[in-house]
Amino acid sequence: MTTPRPIAGTAALEKSDSDHLSTGGPETAKREDVATPFSPEDEARLTKRVLLKMDTRILPILSLLFLCSFLDRTNVGNAKIIGLEKDLAISNTQYNRGLAIFYATYIASELPSNLLLKKITPRVWLPLLTVVWGIVTMCLGFVRSFGSFFAVRAVLGLAEGGLLPGMVLYLSGLYTRQEMAVRIGVFYTAASLSGAFGGLLARGLSAIGPRGGLEGWRWIFIMEGVITVVAGVIAYFFLPTSVATASYLTQEERDFAQLRLQGKIGAAGGDERFNPILEREEKFKWSEVRRGILNLQVWLTATAYFAILSGLYSFGLFLPTIINDLKITSNANESQLWSVIPYAVATPVTVAVAFASDRLKLRGVIMLFTLLIAIVGYAVIGNVPSPNVRFGMTCLMAVGMYSSVPCILVWNSNNSAGHYKRATTSALQLAVANCGGFVATFAYPSVDGPLYHKGHSIILGLLVYAWLAILTNVFWCIKINKDKARGKYDHHAGSGDDRDPMFKMIL
Repeated sequence: MTTPRPIAGTAALEKSDSDHLSTGGPETAKREDVATPFSPEDEARLTKRVLLKMDTRILPILSLLFLCSFLDRTNVGNAKIIGLEKDLAISNTQYNRGLAIFYATYIASELPSNLLLKKITPRVWLPLLTVVWGIVTMCLGFVRSFGSFFAVRAVLGLAEGGLLPGMVLYLSGLYTRQEMAVRIGVFYTAASLSGAFGGLLARGLSAIGPRGGLEGWRWIFIMEGVITVVAGVIAYFFLPTSVATASYLTQEERDFAQLRLQGKIGAAGGDERFNPILEREEKFKWSEVRRGILNLQVWLTATAYFAILSGLYSFGLFLPTIINDLKITSNANESQLWSVIPYAVATPVTVAVAFASDRLKLRGVIMLFTLLIAIVGYAVIGNVPSPNVRFGMTCLMAVGMYSSVPCILVWNSNNSAGHYKRATTSALQLAVANCGGFVATFAYPSVDGPLYHKGHSIILGLLVYAWLAILTNVFWCIKINKDKARGKYDHHAGSGDDRDPMFKMIL
């Protein structure tokens, strides 16, 4: 093993990098030519060490938070089939309104939350959001009427909305572009695991009641809320703010990690994502927010993601009901167990697709194949009466939709540089996408069961649109890269953001 050469401290690295970027000349765009204090052997060794430490300390925590997020968002579907509507004396329409208000406040909170993330720091903000929505989830176990159910669901959306855009923005400051998909894939599988685990957990927790004057469905909310609060407290003690302040990294590893993010090291060379030092010092400007809002890519990916989430959210909210209506099982409790299977199938496929996406450095191109799987599932399930075939299609639907999500989340973040622009595009993409919750809420009324032809047809049409939007964005990214190669972006050389001609759009 090669002995590491003496290296400058973080302050020296920052000064050197700032001096280098301030020249504004051609050298600014060619960061890979800058000499680094690491030999190839050091780079390989340190890359493995840094990634291993970050992966084992950050990803489990984010996966836990996202698991809790999806559990607390979709447990209302499990509560519904074991008595929520009857005990609260609410109609199916009122129940749907309670679902819809969650998405309204969820969407409204996403962009403000992301703009606050840098100031408050991810280490404080993400755990705080988690603790708050955990407490609110517990409150759902004590609602007694439509009014209280509606109000608590509204507050839950407000508290939970900032988590996913915050986590995407947070990870984009810790990993290079070519490492993001598999990381987001890992924690996003927590969503599919929540479907599997949620069904099992709901079955067990509902068995607690009636106890203490509370029905079984109430204990689902109370106990899952307690779990979420504990997860938030754990996250506060384990999440670092950035690679520059990560206590579990040595000084050498912190310096190395920062150079990797600048595209100056090893496999990250040529990645040219952004300059973390400039981003750390970047001041808020409305012009950067405006640049994010007016970005064509964010609207293409956001509307495609909207279509996918319309399917995903309706899938999570109504899968237990759909399985119950298929009459595969003899009672509602067994439906909870059957709902585990599609999620269990989707989980390994999602990780495998995310891994392939990073290895191939492709996002949209991968989705053109994964979305077809879901499209086939929806095309069949709404038109075939056989319960066994329709249940099999739920597995295809889950695989196609869940495996597409890491790619589309990473794609938008990958192609945005400059902290506040990326904060804006990440939040805007999710704000638009989460409007799919409104579609999900009203696409599957009980009167359409057991075939739900109308609901499945709506989601099928949306997924076809998503496929076309993804295809359009692939061609748009190709055009931008060609324009940069032809010199049309040369006046942005040294900008330190995605307009720099050395910043290549990922397809």
